[in-house]
Amino acid sequence: MDMPRIALGAWAWGNDGTFGGKQDENVLKEVFDTAMDNGLYLWDTAYAYGAGQSEKVLGGFIKGLPRSSYMISDKLTPQMMDASSSQPVKDMLDRQLSIMSLDRFDIYWIHNTAGAPEWTRKVAEYFEGKEDAPMIGVSNHDLSEIKQADEILHEHGLKLSAVQNHYSLINRSSERSGILDYCRKNGITFFSYMVLEQGALTGKYDSSHPMPEGSARAQTYNPLMDKLEIINSKLSEVASKHGVNTAQIPIAWAIAKGTLPIIGVTGKKQVEDAVKASNVELSDDEIRTIEETADRLGIDAIRFWEKEMR
Repeated sequence: MDMPRIALGAWAWGNDGTFGGKQDENVLKEVFDTAMDNGLYLWDTAYAYGAGQSEKVLGGFIKGLPRSSYMISDKLTPQMMDASSSQPVKDMLDRQLSIMSLDRFDIYWIHNTAGAPEWTRKVAEYFEGKEDAPMIGVSNHDLSEIKQADEILHEHGLKLSAVQNHYSLINRSSERSGILDYCRKNGITFFSYMVLEQGALTGKYDSSHPMPEGSARAQTYNPLMDKLEIINSKLSEVASKHGVNTAQIPIAWAIAKGTLPIIGVTGKKQVEDAVKASNVELSDDEIRTIEETADRLGIDAIRFWEKEMR
């Protein structure tokens, strides 16, 4: 099954407070249905998103649908595993599959670098020789860690198929470090997450209309609103030329850079924006202009769980 140009993220579906209040499942069902109707069938989740809550909600929506009609990307998060188990990978995987009532995932990630070589090896040992092995990916890894994971997987007759890192107009460290080039040369799909910086690059928020207090993203982005207004103004200019809204330009930019963006969705309009963004073709001049504008601002968008990619 070919992957669509955009994946949809269910991070906020875990109701962990990152985006503020609890998400309404009826609203999320409308989000899911709208996406599926528009050919966006690749969903990204993790047990870490609400200790299984995101998986549970998404699993309820896919129940009864033909398995060939959707793709599920899930993650092994070392910090949430029972390391004392004699078969921790199997135990974690079985728990996740049970929550979602599935027999397999399409993509399975080592979620972060905590003990990553060990867990990559255990994942490789588990899937070695299995015909239904998923694409295996790593998330939040720098270039040396990506190469190490690739070597470990090759030792077990597998390959690294995907890399998922924070990548946006205000965080291009995965590009500058050579990660994107490495992925391109080795047939690895680079998934860019937080392309919209949790709403900061959508034009929805400004100094007069900050992000909702009490959310983790408000703590990060509200102090940066003066700078974000500058990049959003430039994005708005480009968007008007294409007849779309501001939020669609960072997504189109990520696609133009050869990545597969993961867009977090909690409302129907966000899905509709993503569909439109996938059809926007930016010129080289437009790409250069928005990148130069963003670079001049010198924003540090690396979050507490991340690092500068080298």
